[in-house]
Amino acid sequence: MKFLEVRFRQPDWMLHPMQEFIRHGDVVVYEELRAWNLLPDEEIEYELFYVEVTDRDRYRAAVDDVASILEYDLTAIDDDSLYVYACQRTREEDLLFREAFATLELVVVPPIVYDDEAAMTMTIVGDGENLQTLLDGVPDEIECDVLEIGEYDSRYGTVATALTDRQREAVAVATDVGYYDVPRTGSVADVADVLGCAPSTASNHLQKAEAAVMRRLAGRRQDSR
Repeated sequence: MKFLEVRFRQPDWMLHPMQEFIRHGDVVVYEELRAWNLLPDEEIEYELFYVEVTDRDRYRAAVDDVASILEYDLTAIDDDSLYVYACQRTREEDLLFREAFATLELVVVPPIVYDDEAAMTMTIVGDGENLQTLLDGVPDEIECDVLEIGEYDSRYGTVATALTDRQREAVAVATDVGYYDVPRTGSVADVADVLGCAPSTASNHLQKAEAAVMRRLAGRRQDSR
């Protein structure tokens, strides 16, 4: 069983309004689509996102402005991260992208990660023929970069992929300020000062990063954040 890690970058006219908000704004630090359920007969879809933001109010206002979103719920995790549950109507632009997957025997393995250009990076599993058919069928308007290809085995993912960008940044800062020195020469407050967040938020990032790394090193599946 093969897998592709692939990055899709859509043109501006195909972007969902929230992808446009990511690409052309400065509020979203990190976003990933954790789970989804599509009701094709009703053209309705349900989605669960994990998001890290610099301004929760501006993010909420952007969601409020999306006409296709029928209802949503934002649940705060800490000062700068939240879960977003959304129910929305399927857009024609989304159907155009999904046509490349139609009739193929493939599985998209969550999460789908959105970078600062609102491009989508995802892992797709299936046999080699179906994966090649997918790549051949991607619309010309969409940039497609294959980042990795190989035999699928999620048991021993790299430590780096266990962390969000914000968690990696927190760990890097903690290392720089001496938080991991023996004996310790830096504090959580020092980390928070560099990150520009509350000490409780910095501590939360570090604890989650350390837990994720330990789970990976122990060969265990990463729990949800």
